Amino acid sequence: MNTIIRKSMLSVAGLAFAGGVFAGPIAAHAATPVDGKPVAVAVQTVKVQGAQSHIDLNDEQTANVKAIIAATKKAGLPERAAVISIATSLQESKLENLGHLGDANDHDSLGLFQQRPTSGWGTPEQITNPEYSTTAFLKGLKQVDGWQDMALTDAAQTVQVSAYPDAYAQWEQQATDLVAKHWNS
Repeated sequence: MNTIIRKSMLSVAGLAFAGGVFAGPIAAHAATPVDGKPVAVAVQTVKVQGAQSHIDLNDEQTANVKAIIAATKKAGLPERAAVISIATSLQESKLENLGHLGDANDHDSLGLFQQRPTSGWGTPEQITNPEYSTTAFLKGLKQVDGWQDMALTDAAQTVQVSAYPDAYAQWEQQATDLVAKHWNS
């Protein structure tokens, strides 16, 4: 390896080390409670896959976001589980709690996650209950080894088994933003 490349690599490594040494105490200080109240810490930085989609949410859709977050917290799961759940629901139903759509239905799929009674997700009444359907999705997610570190679309696809396995990725940024906005509200 020539001397210039080796020196450049050592310089970059040194800067990375120094940055970590100095950022450590600063980051720890930033999370210190102020007036007895915890300070918000940034949500995990996510490197999203591919082009991202975004929709404006109405009150019903926002209520469904909050219901997904509440069910995730109740299940004792971290924010990443809520991000995966919300991105999945954005893809499956645009966060609308869908009932039977007649000829437009995808088989007998219902609810926020387009879950099917005939596939064992629950009764139509259960599947169209946001807390139940989210809990059912999260139960499937928890059975996926390493879901916390998987690409969002891979984790969602393993649970959902969709005909469009890569479609979930396009909602990761909006789902991340929604969780960051509503997790502590």
